Amino acid sequence: MSITFNPIGIIHTPFKEIEEAPIQSARSEINGEVEVFPEFTEGLDGIEEFSHIYLLYHLNQSDQPLSLHVKPFLDDQPHGVFSTRYPRRPNPIGLSIVRLLCRDKNHLAFFGADMLDGTPLLDIKPYIPSFDIFETTKTGWFTNRKIQ
Repeated sequence: MSITFNPIGIIHTPFKEIEEAPIQSARSEINGEVEVFPEFTEGLDGIEEFSHIYLLYHLNQSDQPLSLHVKPFLDDQPHGVFSTRYPRRPNPIGLSIVRLLCRDKNHLAFFGADMLDGTPLLDIKPYIPSFDIFETTKTGWFTNRKIQ
């Protein structure tokens, strides 16, 4: 089975190297910009009515080989890749929730950049609290990690 995704735009941030980028959008105080390709501009209608959006993107600059056990950025112990948000994954798809600042035609300014400049954008979805907030009861290894 083969699955093909075509980018709908490009994400622009000040980060050129993986080491420069924050580990999560919630820990970032950096602005970025989404440039949606002109043929998809109509799909942005109404997006400015949301304070936060999901950005789904291709981790195209993660050149590390696949590993099913990784040491996440906030722990010194290895864990299964699917119990982490580590970028070295079988399908290198990134997900960030960012604060939408404004829209200008096919450009979206946002706060909370944690991706590299030039990252291909795959999709945008609105963040809707009544759908997206869950009360958690367990957070796995993150609860007892040594690295803050």
